[in-house]
Amino acid sequence: MLSRPRTMIARSKIARTARGFATLLLAAAVAVSTSVNAFAQGVPVVRDAEIEALVRDYARPIFKAAGLANDGIDIVLVNDQSFNAFVTGRRLFINTGALVAAETPNEIIGVIAHEAGHIAGGHQQKLRDQLDRAKTMAIIATLLGAGAMVAGATTNSRGLAGAGMGVAAGGGEMAQRSILAYQRGEEITADRSAITYLNATGQSGMGMLKTFGRFQSALSLSGTQLDPYRISHPMPQERIANLEALVKASPYVEKVDPPALQQRHDMMRIKIAAYMQGQAAVARLMRKNPTSLASRYGDAQQTYLYGNPGAALTKTAALIKEQPKNPYFQELRGDILMKVNKPRDAADAYAKAVSLDPARSGLLMVSLGQALMAVGTPDSIKKAVTQLNNGIGRDKENAEAYRYLAQAYGELGQIPAADLATAEGHYYSADYKNAKIFAMRAQQKLKRGEPGWLRAQDIINYTPSNKLK
Repeated sequence: MLSRPRTMIARSKIARTARGFATLLLAAAVAVSTSVNAFAQGVPVVRDAEIEALVRDYARPIFKAAGLANDGIDIVLVNDQSFNAFVTGRRLFINTGALVAAETPNEIIGVIAHEAGHIAGGHQQKLRDQLDRAKTMAIIATLLGAGAMVAGATTNSRGLAGAGMGVAAGGGEMAQRSILAYQRGEEITADRSAITYLNATGQSGMGMLKTFGRFQSALSLSGTQLDPYRISHPMPQERIANLEALVKASPYVEKVDPPALQQRHDMMRIKIAAYMQGQAAVARLMRKNPTSLASRYGDAQQTYLYGNPGAALTKTAALIKEQPKNPYFQELRGDILMKVNKPRDAADAYAKAVSLDPARSGLLMVSLGQALMAVGTPDSIKKAVTQLNNGIGRDKENAEAYRYLAQAYGELGQIPAADLATAEGHYYSADYKNAKIFAMRAQQKLKRGEPGWLRAQDIINYTPSNKLK
């Protein structure tokens, strides 16, 4: 049997080593690309008018302080029980787990301030640039190592070949550590920016310290041993040490959240618990103050979800009597009435919610449209079309709203409009194949050049990309 040439063995090792470097760099790249595509690829998004309005109220002054007030930052709620938030492009994602775990608004405001620091600092693009530089480092290291390995193989020098492997592997390690060190630096910068924004808005940084303390406790309880040079975030103890002096030097260190804001926060937490975590979670939150408005709100929601609708209506009526201008109590009343098949009464409740809602949420308008459709008269369906279009005008990416709109147009015999609405629903669900099919169907029946025809053409011509739309 002929022996395999040593140079071929060396080159095979080079190829395997280079693939290893690519894997190391890919791991860092995935942290960017996965989050960028998350919204389009099925992140479990939660939609709720009340929670979205509250979180936007938390974010508004922070975004203004960060110079982001006019940048159209979207806030997306993610159905995930872990305490986490992240940014992609112009979107800020916040896990429902973070909202429930945070006992005060200030804790979530601190998280938003940190993420605003990432957006204002352009950290995502800078990380991509750093990844490009790291790739270059790995390539250079690979070439240097390859040269030594080939030289060692051709001269029968195992030591030189081994040194070549060491140079190549060391270059990959250096590139990986460079990326992680850069990310840790960005996290520290975002922390400091967050304190600047909190001071500018007259708010305490104690919520941030409490959050990092929670992470430190979780790490200690897990017994996990981490190499501080192989993680993308500073260790919680290090972050606390870096921030504590800044937080305690602030004139607002003792500032607490206004009682009305704290009440809204408590109501948000118990609402998430009721709909996503079950009765035991609601009971835990109610235990601290069972007679509070938040606890009674949670009780009404539990009764609606798991108990008697009639009793739920009675409890909701008591809430409305206490806060007659609260749109979300009217929304709950509408939900209960829809459950007991009283769409006309539900439409009245949703109409009141819409009229009381200072945020003008498209979600409430869509709920009103659904109730009007359920009434089922030609007049109510025409009104439903108006409300659904109003809701979409406020929230154009609400795929479900387009499906209801398509149904309403269909019942009115407006088939081209129904096809276009169906196309929009598929488009915003990232089902581009069916979106194009229904857009072509709509276009065949629409007048060339009119707005609907042009929108159908946009959908037909659309090519999915990695950028969020």
